Amino acid sequence: MKACGHVFKYGDNVDTDVIIPARYLNATQGEELAKHCMEDIDKEFIHKVKKGDLIVANKNFGCGSSREHAPLAIKCAGVSCVIAETFARIFYRNAINIGLPIIECVEAARSIEDGDEVEVDFDSGLITNKTKGETYQGQSFPEFMQKIITAGGLVNYINSQ
Repeated sequence: MKACGHVFKYGDNVDTDVIIPARYLNATQGEELAKHCMEDIDKEFIHKVKKGDLIVANKNFGCGSSREHAPLAIKCAGVSCVIAETFARIFYRNAINIGLPIIECVEAARSIEDGDEVEVDFDSGLITNKTKGETYQGQSFPEFMQKIITAGGLVNYINSQ
């Protein structure tokens, strides 16, 4: 499984309140949440993001509240993967549960810049920055997690078994 697209770059401690502001939590459908994804940190994100694009951030991405709305908003906005130095533990679990591919890689998070074209191979964890001609070795997903993501999330995976 691979992801390829252009990068939206953010810094440290991007919390769930800026990923999807609390004022929109009355919506439960991913498509509605996606309309407001990242708007409190990047007003232009939802107007610029294209299906397949990636988010790259530094440390502690997804910190804050434990809502599944945050990874769901990102996924439904068309983002194919989030790369970060580290993820908040509950965001990491929620992302896998809803089928949003995420990958930790310090070198990639530090080197990749906004607008770069990046490809991620989830089987090997290899991240290729096509803009800079660089590769980085991220942590690949275990096979069972890849199956959950490929199925579109934990519920879909369980229902398919």
